[in-house]
Amino acid sequence: MKGTIKKHSDFLIRDGDMNARCAMFFVRARPTNFPDGGRYGLIVTKRLFKHAVDRNRAKRLLRDWIRFNAQKMHPDLDYIFIARGPILDATRTDGRTAMRKALGYLKKLYENEKSAK
Repeated sequence: MKGTIKKHSDFLIRDGDMNARCAMFFVRARPTNFPDGGRYGLIVTKRLFKHAVDRNRAKRLLRDWIRFNAQKMHPDLDYIFIARGPILDATRTDGRTAMRKALGYLKKLYENEKSAK
């Protein structure tokens, strides 16, 4: 993955976004507008994680899992990862496995959608 999503408008939900969810996180993906590859963004809300320590830990875990599974990410998609409460209780291997499954599912959805057109 080349970069991160920074603009608020890029985080907004749109029709046609592909979704995958697990107990620890929720992923939305959509085709990217950038020719140099896809990007990713993280959403870890203060409403769900009251303490900054918990928000930072959730972001660190998500970034680790993303780096570990970077080859599974389709270069034509932007990904938005939304942390859920159980992420703080997850082990590294459980998270990496869940991330691999979610990214594989989204990649398959995208390729099926692309071939149907």
